[in-house]
Amino acid sequence: MKIARSFILFGVGLPFLLAACQHQPFSNPPIFEDQSQYVRLMVDRSLGSGHSHPASISIKEMSSVLSGVMIEEPTRLLPSSVFSGKDNEPHLHPAFATADIAFLASHLVKGLESARPDEIVTFYQIIQQPGTIDHVTSGGIFIDGEKLHFLLSNYRSPTRYPPDAETMSYVDARSTPLQSISPQEAKLDFHPSSALVPQQDGFLKNPFRAKRREIVVWFKKLTEEPTSTPHESH
Repeated sequence: MKIARSFILFGVGLPFLLAACQHQPFSNPPIFEDQSQYVRLMVDRSLGSGHSHPASISIKEMSSVLSGVMIEEPTRLLPSSVFSGKDNEPHLHPAFATADIAFLASHLVKGLESARPDEIVTFYQIIQQPGTIDHVTSGGIFIDGEKLHFLLSNYRSPTRYPPDAETMSYVDARSTPLQSISPQEAKLDFHPSSALVPQQDGFLKNPFRAKRREIVVWFKKLTEEPTSTPHESH
């Protein structure tokens, strides 16, 4: 009876154990992590495998990529939420501040140097201000040959956004950096456009892939030609 009872308990507990394992996307120690931000490696089934990892990219090249990522805010008839602060920014502006680029560039480079072909380097940052709603910026990168894929799953997404209508559960961006917390209205762009891989090139024309906010960049071109953001050219 004791043996039979043990098998029954094991059978009941096994599904929960397997489920718990499936919801642990991070199998390696973080490249960097504190309470407000991290850079980590994770295996993401939706991205497939066979990336050119481990990959060697200089901090200068990575900084150029991050500096070129632009956010084009949607045209609004009414002001944004008082908590977002987006009305104080130009319609087209860099996605990352200088301090963020300095932090992310070195850690993303380390991540790519140790990543496996089936891993992506993810990043997560949360802005916490007293008396306001916390906002999350998160995404990931991977390299395919001389092309760097940059995903921006969240850009200043409010952490208290209403739960998913189907599951009635909130999205935990800290454990799922590639999943959007809220609808992403801003358009993702890049400057200079000459370094962008055309959308019809490669996998981007595959209609069966899930839609992602993603740009693909010939990253080595960025150190071969001068780069300037649009607001610097005026």
